[in-house]
Amino acid sequence: MTQPTGTETLWVTQESLDRLREELEHLKGEVRADITAKIAAARDEGDLKENGGYHAAREEQGKTEARIRQLEDMLGRAEVGDKPADDGVVEAGMKVTIRFEGDDDTESFLLGSREVLSLDSAVDLDVFSPTSPLGAALLGKKAGDTATYEAPNGSSITVEIVEAIPF
Repeated sequence: MTQPTGTETLWVTQESLDRLREELEHLKGEVRADITAKIAAARDEGDLKENGGYHAAREEQGKTEARIRQLEDMLGRAEVGDKPADDGVVEAGMKVTIRFEGDDDTESFLLGSREVLSLDSAVDLDVFSPTSPLGAALLGKKAGDTATYEAPNGSSITVEIVEAIPF
């Protein structure tokens, strides 16, 4: 699995973009204010070296600020697009089911971005980038087609596309 490098366009639906913006606004407003109040209250208690509440609030602040930076990065790379057409052709935003050559089992994954999948935490699905070797080999193919890609160890792997449906 390949994750975006930080410069890669993040294709999202308008709904996903709105959820990212709402989360960022919530963190910058209500959550930041709450953490600031916790830190101030803990400071008023005295000695900060042994103040567990102060250290917990500072840790929470660090995690929140990291998430804010991540959301700002994602929003800076976000491009709104429509869901892919339900035409069976593999493209970003599709749930793709493949079968490895010589195997009867199938494997399904999202061809897209882990950030978009994380917006719907109820879904447990692997994610492959369209720029990964597997993702790039599958683009434009449809059910019944085969694709071959090079694994990190240099061997060629062939898969058959079983299904491609919009996520």
